[in-house]
Amino acid sequence: MELGNVAQFLENRSILVTGATGFLAKIFVEKILRVQPNVKKLYLLVRAPDAKSASQRFHDEAIAKDLFRVLREKMGAASFQTLISEKVTLVPGDITCEKYMGVKDSNLAEEMRREVDIVVNLAATTNFDERARKYGWPNTYVFTKAMGEMLLGQIKGNTNSTPLVILRPTIITSTYKEPFPGWVEGIRTVDSFVVSYGKGRLTCLLGDSQSILDMIPADMVVNSMLVAMAANATHDQLASDDHVVIYQVGSSVSNPIRLNSVQDYVQLYFQKHPWIGRDGKAVKVGNVTRLTSMASFHRYMAIWYLLPLKGLQLANTTFCHFFEGTYSHLSRKIMFLMRLVELYKPYLFFKGMYDDINTEKLRMAAREGGIETDVFYFDPKIIDWEDYFMTTHFPGVIKYVFK
Repeated sequence: MELGNVAQFLENRSILVTGATGFLAKIFVEKILRVQPNVKKLYLLVRAPDAKSASQRFHDEAIAKDLFRVLREKMGAASFQTLISEKVTLVPGDITCEKYMGVKDSNLAEEMRREVDIVVNLAATTNFDERARKYGWPNTYVFTKAMGEMLLGQIKGNTNSTPLVILRPTIITSTYKEPFPGWVEGIRTVDSFVVSYGKGRLTCLLGDSQSILDMIPADMVVNSMLVAMAANATHDQLASDDHVVIYQVGSSVSNPIRLNSVQDYVQLYFQKHPWIGRDGKAVKVGNVTRLTSMASFHRYMAIWYLLPLKGLQLANTTFCHFFEGTYSHLSRKIMFLMRLVELYKPYLFFKGMYDDINTEKLRMAAREGGIETDVFYFDPKIIDWEDYFMTTHFPGVIKYVFK
């Protein structure tokens, strides 16, 4: 596999990106604009009824975010705005629509069919809860990823020479270093527990302490995408009808980290850097009870929370809802925890490790091909997990996630 300069590969290319306001897509767009402002065009599909709504949503959920601060400061506000207006075309639509992805502008649809060189699908729809449970998938996110791969495979069967590249990132965490360390948006898998513990809401931690949490920073995922695009665009197998390559992008083989280590880092961090509550006081966190099975978790919850909550409910009823506020508050906190456990249970006891041999081959090709590995880095072996969590990820979660 031969690789040229990735930034050069992106020059004068037109790329269609779905799910353009999503966490990963925004990092992808920012990276391209930063390393290759001479990209021909980025067509960004935004779920919106019209162009005005798409523009407003993209501004509020992408451009206005701190993520684009580095590029904006580097170019200057005026030049940055010019770059966006010249290189970015917003496409109002809906990926769930079968016909033309919901794009109503026929001229724009025709332009994309004519101009687009690469399609990057980063969209995910989350209206499959019942079907996900029915077929035994651990959650909607996993279900929709599987659905997406099956659909892409079906579409690929109708083409002759178009390469299909599938990247399967594992648990995506905050950025490792670009555009700056620790940027994260929303609640990620690990971050829910970080927030709950840091705010003093979590007194127990569930999971097999030896389970491997297969995690990868978001900027490494984006870099692997860009390198994979460049590699497969000139791949020798391009002429083959069945050219499908799957890259597993994670750390469980190359640089594994176990659940007990993450738990220790969380506890150590908030003991050193306590969260300051709205009352101006530091939230004190202590040792947590480690529960190693679902049975022990249910016993713990029944004894310490559910039975007392039931008692409070009876007292609330007896005293004409005098304790309604307290009961509702505690009930919401307990239900929040129970939902988190149900959502992440498959990962907390997961024993598997993901084979990343294709991704390792891509990394080797990148090194041998002279790819700028300091710019398009995606080797998890460079991560010092303790340093990453303590100096990058947790501070990022506090800045961008804590409310």
